[in-house]
Amino acid sequence: MARAAHRRDGRELVFDSWGDPQGHPVFLLHGTPGSREGPRPLSGVLYRLGIHLIAYDRPGYGGSTRRRGRRVVDAVEDVEAIAKALDLDEFSVVGRSGGGPHALACAARLPGMVRSAGVLVSLAPWDAEGLDWFEGMTPSNIREYSNARDHPEELQSTLVRNADAMRADPMSLLADLDSEMSEFDRPVMADAGIRRMLHRNFEGAIENTKDGTADGWIDDAVALSSEWGFDPQEITVPTLLWHGEKDEFSPVEHFNWLSRRIKHATVVLQPSAAHFAAVPVLPQVLAWLRDQAHDTAATRPA
Repeated sequence: MARAAHRRDGRELVFDSWGDPQGHPVFLLHGTPGSREGPRPLSGVLYRLGIHLIAYDRPGYGGSTRRRGRRVVDAVEDVEAIAKALDLDEFSVVGRSGGGPHALACAARLPGMVRSAGVLVSLAPWDAEGLDWFEGMTPSNIREYSNARDHPEELQSTLVRNADAMRADPMSLLADLDSEMSEFDRPVMADAGIRRMLHRNFEGAIENTKDGTADGWIDDAVALSSEWGFDPQEITVPTLLWHGEKDEFSPVEHFNWLSRRIKHATVVLQPSAAHFAAVPVLPQVLAWLRDQAHDTAATRPA
């Protein structure tokens, strides 16, 4: 059942949890656009893994109050507030796609609480040195992130139209992306279970929004294409970077840049996978996060 954590500035953060309440806690940070209802393993799978999975609507999505001008690093305070509401002192984080940078922020800025981190098909920072940020990226993402930087009014009008279309048909976004989807993503997206999860995710993103149907989406686009507020090089906790080599929504050079920047990261590059392959691989990632967190706890000084 969804709950709300209340911030000192009066905002609400709506979150939910699944799986084993006594299991290892993992925060799942959803993609863009997305919601706490984003793709996740079934509760039975989570119980077998010993995982207590927690997800929340980022500000401006679903039931969470918008935070105007938010940066990627601001997710740290929100995750910390929810952890406090749940009496959690330690946990792991995992982020897919647009949630990846937000998971990295938590790993960088909450090393005393975050015991392990997983980042799947993530973008690199906009100002990443030596990276051609748009190289290999789909035209729709190039337009969206370029508008976020240079044409905010165009970004708003486009994403409001897209959100209105999603309200009528939550899967309209995937229909719009069909021509850009690689041959490696199509078999993944043909799976009925994954389509149901994405339907629920997109529906939750624009349902019951506090201040407008596209606010979270707009703010994500701006945050991801602006200075993040931290350097991934700060990360010292065990971190798994997972990527599909054929990804054109988050091009593989973003993964390569992050793998060079984050010391001692475990890197997995799948040569015949693309963006949406990050959905079915999540159970394996959760098992890795659990094991790394337990290993870290076992080696910590008493």
